[in-house]
Amino acid sequence: MNEATNETPVEPEVETKEKPKGSIWRFLLGLAVFAWVLRSFIVAPFVIPSGSMLPTMLVGDYLFVAKWPYGYSKYSFPFGIPSFDGRVMESLPERGDIVVFRPPGKEDMDYVKRVIGLPGDRIEVRGGQLVLNGKNIERERLADFALPMSPNSVCRVIPPAQQRIETDADGNRLCRYPAYRETLPGGASYVTIDQTFVPPADEFGPVTVPEGFVFVMGDNRDDSLDSRFGPALGGVGFVPVDNLVGKAMFNFWSTDGSANYFLPWTWFTSLRGSRIGVGY
Repeated sequence: MNEATNETPVEPEVETKEKPKGSIWRFLLGLAVFAWVLRSFIVAPFVIPSGSMLPTMLVGDYLFVAKWPYGYSKYSFPFGIPSFDGRVMESLPERGDIVVFRPPGKEDMDYVKRVIGLPGDRIEVRGGQLVLNGKNIERERLADFALPMSPNSVCRVIPPAQQRIETDADGNRLCRYPAYRETLPGGASYVTIDQTFVPPADEFGPVTVPEGFVFVMGDNRDDSLDSRFGPALGGVGFVPVDNLVGKAMFNFWSTDGSANYFLPWTWFTSLRGSRIGVGY
Protein backbone atom coordinates (compact mmCIF):
# COMPACT_ATOMS: atom_id res chain seq x y z
CA MET A 1 0.00 0.00 0.00
CA ASN A 2 1.41 3.29 -1.06
CA GLU A 3 1.87 5.90 1.57
CA ALA A 4 0.30 9.28 0.95
CA THR A 5 2.56 12.32 1.23
CA ASN A 6 1.73 15.92 2.08
CA GLU A 7 4.55 17.36 -0.06
CA THR A 8 3.49 20.11 -2.49
CA PRO A 9 4.56 19.38 -6.08
CA VAL A 10 7.41 21.57 -7.14
CA GLU A 11 7.22 23.10 -10.63
CA PRO A 12 10.33 22.62 -12.72
CA GLU A 13 12.57 25.67 -12.92
CA VAL A 14 12.38 27.61 -16.18
CA GLU A 15 15.64 29.11 -17.30
CA THR A 16 15.34 32.77 -18.21
CA LYS A 17 17.94 34.10 -20.55
CA GLU A 18 19.02 37.56 -19.62
CA LYS A 19 19.44 39.96 -22.52
CA PRO A 20 23.11 40.51 -23.19
CA LYS A 21 24.17 43.79 -21.73
CA GLY A 22 24.99 46.43 -24.30
CA SER A 23 22.94 44.82 -27.11
CA ILE A 24 21.09 48.07 -27.77
CA TRP A 25 24.40 49.86 -28.16
CA ARG A 26 25.67 47.22 -30.56
CA PHE A 27 22.49 47.65 -32.58
CA LEU A 28 22.89 51.43 -32.69
CA LEU A 29 26.55 51.10 -33.60
CA GLY A 30 25.68 48.67 -36.39
CA LEU A 31 23.01 51.07 -37.65
CA ALA A 32 25.48 53.95 -37.64
CA VAL A 33 28.06 51.89 -39.54
CA PHE A 34 25.43 50.85 -42.10
CA ALA A 35 24.36 54.47 -42.60
CA TRP A 36 27.99 55.56 -42.98
CA VAL A 37 28.69 52.85 -45.57
CA LEU A 38 25.47 53.67 -47.46
CA ARG A 39 26.15 57.42 -47.59
CA SER A 40 29.86 57.00 -48.31
CA PHE A 41 29.89 54.34 -51.01
CA ILE A 42 26.40 54.03 -52.51
CA VAL A 43 23.93 56.94 -52.32
CA ALA A 44 23.31 60.12 -50.34
CA PRO A 45 20.34 62.52 -50.28
CA PHE A 46 20.60 66.07 -51.58
CA VAL A 47 18.11 68.96 -51.75
CA ILE A 48 18.02 71.63 -54.46
CA PRO A 49 18.32 75.02 -52.73
CA SER A 50 18.34 77.43 -55.69
CA GLY A 51 17.02 77.92 -59.21
CA SER A 52 20.39 77.69 -60.98
CA MET A 53 19.41 74.34 -62.56
CA LEU A 54 15.96 75.37 -63.80
CA PRO A 55 14.12 73.95 -65.68
CA THR A 56 15.77 70.55 -65.03
CA MET A 57 15.69 70.81 -61.24
CA LEU A 58 13.28 72.82 -59.11
CA VAL A 59 13.88 74.36 -55.70
CA GLY A 60 12.59 71.82 -53.19
CA ASP A 61 13.49 68.71 -55.20
CA TYR A 62 15.04 65.99 -53.03
CA LEU A 63 17.23 63.56 -54.93
CA PHE A 64 19.60 60.67 -54.50
CA VAL A 65 23.21 61.15 -55.53
CA ALA A 66 25.17 58.06 -56.61
CA LYS A 67 28.62 57.89 -55.03
CA TRP A 68 30.32 55.22 -57.13
CA PRO A 69 30.33 56.53 -60.75
CA TYR A 70 33.43 58.75 -60.40
CA GLY A 71 35.30 56.90 -57.67
CA TYR A 72 35.96 58.17 -54.16
CA SER A 73 37.81 61.05 -52.55
CA LYS A 74 37.69 62.52 -49.06
CA TYR A 75 34.64 64.51 -50.20
CA SER A 76 32.75 61.25 -50.72
CA PHE A 77 32.69 60.61 -46.98
CA PRO A 78 30.62 62.33 -44.26
CA PHE A 79 32.71 64.99 -42.49
CA GLY A 80 35.61 64.15 -44.82
CA ILE A 81 36.60 61.15 -42.70
CA PRO A 82 38.80 59.40 -43.68
CA SER A 83 40.79 62.30 -45.12
CA PHE A 84 43.26 61.62 -47.92
CA ASP A 85 44.58 63.27 -51.05
CA GLY A 86 43.54 62.27 -54.55
CA ARG A 87 40.83 59.91 -55.73
CA VAL A 88 40.58 56.11 -55.85
CA MET A 89 38.79 54.13 -58.58
CA GLU A 90 38.66 57.43 -60.47
CA SER A 91 36.48 57.83 -63.56
CA LEU A 92 35.74 61.06 -65.41
CA PRO A 93 32.15 62.25 -65.80
CA GLU A 94 30.61 62.36 -69.25
CA ARG A 95 29.61 65.64 -70.83
CA GLY A 96 26.03 66.32 -69.81
CA ASP A 97 26.21 64.57 -66.42
CA ILE A 98 24.70 66.47 -63.51
CA VAL A 99 27.18 66.34 -60.65
CA VAL A 100 27.26 67.30 -56.99
CA PHE A 101 30.62 68.70 -55.92
CA ARG A 102 32.45 70.83 -53.36
CA PRO A 103 33.64 74.09 -54.93
CA PRO A 104 37.23 75.18 -54.34
CA GLY A 105 37.38 77.44 -51.30
CA LYS A 106 33.90 76.35 -50.17
CA GLU A 107 34.58 72.71 -49.41
CA ASP A 108 31.97 72.66 -46.66
CA MET A 109 29.15 73.26 -49.19
CA ASP A 110 27.54 71.03 -51.83
CA TYR A 111 26.84 72.49 -55.30
CA VAL A 112 25.04 70.93 -58.26
CA LYS A 113 25.75 71.77 -61.92
CA ARG A 114 25.99 70.11 -65.33
CA VAL A 115 29.35 69.02 -66.75
CA ILE A 116 29.98 70.79 -70.05
CA GLY A 117 33.72 70.47 -70.55
CA LEU A 118 36.30 67.76 -69.80
CA PRO A 119 40.10 68.16 -69.50
CA GLY A 120 41.50 69.62 -72.73
CA ASP A 121 38.14 70.96 -73.98
CA ARG A 122 38.01 74.55 -75.22
CA ILE A 123 34.93 76.39 -73.95
CA GLU A 124 33.41 79.71 -74.94
CA VAL A 125 30.02 81.43 -75.04
CA ARG A 126 29.08 83.90 -77.77
CA GLY A 127 25.76 85.73 -77.51
CA GLY A 128 24.43 82.95 -75.30
CA GLN A 129 25.54 80.28 -77.79
CA LEU A 130 27.75 77.61 -76.22
CA VAL A 131 30.84 76.79 -78.30
CA LEU A 132 32.77 73.58 -77.61
CA ASN A 133 36.14 72.96 -79.25
CA GLY A 134 35.42 75.60 -81.88
CA LYS A 135 31.97 74.26 -82.86
CA ASN A 136 28.58 75.67 -81.93
CA ILE A 137 26.59 73.29 -79.75
CA GLU A 138 23.28 72.34 -81.36
CA ARG A 139 20.65 74.69 -79.90
CA GLU A 140 16.91 74.68 -80.60
CA ARG A 141 14.34 77.24 -79.43
CA LEU A 142 11.44 75.58 -77.59
CA ALA A 143 8.12 76.76 -76.26
CA ASP A 144 8.53 78.80 -73.09
CA PHE A 145 9.02 76.90 -69.86
CA ALA A 146 6.05 77.60 -67.58
CA LEU A 147 7.03 77.36 -63.90
CA PRO A 148 4.11 76.92 -61.46
CA MET A 149 4.63 79.61 -58.83
CA SER A 150 4.83 78.66 -55.14
CA PRO A 151 6.83 79.64 -52.05
CA ASN A 152 9.71 77.55 -53.45
CA SER A 153 9.28 78.82 -57.00
CA VAL A 154 9.06 82.57 -57.14
CA CYS A 155 9.32 84.26 -60.51
CA ARG A 156 12.99 85.22 -60.22
CA VAL A 157 14.42 86.99 -63.27
CA ILE A 158 17.76 88.57 -64.08
CA PRO A 159 17.61 92.23 -65.22
CA PRO A 160 16.99 93.52 -67.81
CA ALA A 161 14.60 90.55 -68.25
CA GLN A 162 11.05 91.25 -67.08
CA GLN A 163 8.70 88.92 -65.21
CA ARG A 164 6.12 87.24 -67.42
CA ILE A 165 3.38 85.93 -65.15
CA GLU A 166 0.05 84.52 -66.30
CA THR A 167 -2.83 82.55 -64.82
CA ASP A 168 -3.96 79.27 -66.37
CA ALA A 169 -7.51 77.95 -66.69
CA ASP A 170 -7.32 76.37 -63.23
CA GLY A 171 -6.26 79.61 -61.56
CA ASN A 172 -2.61 78.62 -61.14
CA ARG A 173 -0.03 81.37 -61.55
CA LEU A 174 2.76 80.55 -63.99
CA CYS A 175 6.10 82.23 -64.65
CA ARG A 176 7.34 81.91 -68.23
CA TYR A 177 10.98 81.63 -69.25
CA PRO A 178 12.56 81.35 -72.75
CA ALA A 179 13.68 77.72 -73.17
CA TYR A 180 16.24 76.12 -75.47
CA ARG A 181 17.29 72.52 -76.06
CA GLU A 182 21.03 71.87 -76.26
CA THR A 183 22.58 68.66 -77.54
CA LEU A 184 26.21 67.91 -76.73
CA PRO A 185 28.61 65.73 -78.72
CA GLY A 186 27.88 62.20 -77.60
CA GLY A 187 24.12 62.77 -77.53
CA ALA A 188 23.40 64.28 -74.10
CA SER A 189 20.36 66.55 -74.56
CA TYR A 190 18.73 68.86 -72.03
CA VAL A 191 16.68 72.06 -71.75
CA THR A 192 18.18 75.36 -70.66
CA ILE A 193 16.76 78.79 -69.81
CA ASP A 194 18.28 81.91 -71.38
CA GLN A 195 16.48 84.90 -69.91
CA THR A 196 18.41 87.78 -71.43
CA PHE A 197 21.79 88.94 -72.72
CA VAL A 198 24.06 89.41 -69.69
CA PRO A 199 27.82 89.74 -70.05
CA PRO A 200 29.98 87.98 -68.96
CA ALA A 201 27.54 85.05 -68.68
CA ASP A 202 26.66 85.27 -72.39
CA GLU A 203 30.10 86.43 -73.57
CA PHE A 204 32.80 84.22 -72.14
CA GLY A 205 36.18 82.71 -73.03
CA PRO A 206 37.63 80.94 -74.78
CA VAL A 207 39.28 78.91 -72.01
CA THR A 208 40.83 75.46 -72.02
CA VAL A 209 39.90 73.06 -69.22
CA PRO A 210 43.08 72.03 -67.35
CA GLU A 211 44.01 68.43 -66.68
CA GLY A 212 42.31 67.12 -63.54
CA PHE A 213 39.39 69.57 -63.77
CA VAL A 214 35.93 69.84 -65.33
CA PHE A 215 33.91 72.83 -66.54
CA VAL A 216 30.36 73.06 -65.20
CA MET A 217 27.36 75.26 -65.97
CA GLY A 218 23.85 75.69 -64.61
CA ASP A 219 20.93 75.07 -66.94
CA ASN A 220 19.47 78.46 -65.91
CA ARG A 221 22.26 80.15 -67.82
CA ASP A 222 21.80 83.75 -66.64
CA ASP A 223 21.25 82.80 -63.00
CA SER A 224 24.14 80.45 -62.26
CA LEU A 225 27.51 81.33 -60.75
CA ASP A 226 29.37 78.44 -62.34
CA SER A 227 32.69 77.82 -64.12
CA ARG A 228 32.25 81.01 -66.14
CA PHE A 229 32.94 82.90 -62.92
CA GLY A 230 35.96 82.54 -60.68
CA PRO A 231 35.73 82.37 -56.88
CA ALA A 232 36.47 86.10 -56.65
CA LEU A 233 33.19 86.74 -58.52
CA GLY A 234 31.22 84.25 -56.43
CA GLY A 235 31.49 81.42 -58.95
CA VAL A 236 33.22 78.05 -58.78
CA GLY A 237 35.76 78.33 -61.61
CA PHE A 238 37.17 75.06 -62.87
CA VAL A 239 36.11 72.20 -60.57
CA PRO A 240 38.81 69.68 -59.54
CA VAL A 241 37.80 66.10 -60.29
CA ASP A 242 38.85 65.30 -56.72
CA ASN A 243 36.03 67.58 -55.46
CA LEU A 244 33.26 65.56 -57.11
CA VAL A 245 30.84 64.02 -54.62
CA GLY A 246 28.66 62.02 -57.01
CA LYS A 247 26.21 61.89 -59.88
CA ALA A 248 22.55 62.98 -59.64
CA MET A 249 20.20 59.99 -60.00
CA PHE A 250 16.49 60.74 -59.41
CA ASN A 251 14.06 62.61 -57.16
CA PHE A 252 12.57 60.79 -54.19
CA TRP A 253 10.54 63.80 -52.94
CA SER A 254 9.63 67.31 -54.02
CA THR A 255 7.87 70.09 -52.16
CA ASP A 256 6.52 73.44 -53.33
CA GLY A 257 7.52 75.04 -50.03
CA SER A 258 4.03 75.55 -48.60
CA ALA A 259 4.36 72.89 -45.87
CA ASN A 260 4.36 73.70 -42.17
CA TYR A 261 6.50 71.38 -40.03
CA PHE A 262 3.92 71.56 -37.22
CA LEU A 263 1.00 70.62 -39.53
CA PRO A 264 1.81 67.10 -40.82
CA TRP A 265 -0.99 67.02 -43.42
CA THR A 266 0.66 69.96 -45.22
CA TRP A 267 3.69 67.75 -45.88
CA PHE A 268 1.50 65.99 -48.43
CA THR A 269 -0.57 68.91 -49.72
CA SER A 270 2.73 70.60 -50.64
CA LEU A 271 3.99 67.48 -52.43
CA ARG A 272 4.76 67.82 -56.15
CA GLY A 273 3.94 64.21 -56.95
CA SER A 274 4.80 64.48 -60.64
CA ARG A 275 8.40 65.28 -59.67
CA ILE A 276 8.96 62.03 -57.77
CA GLY A 277 10.97 59.56 -59.84
CA VAL A 278 12.23 62.21 -62.27
CA GLY A 279 15.65 60.95 -63.33
CA TYR A 280 18.82 62.72 -64.39
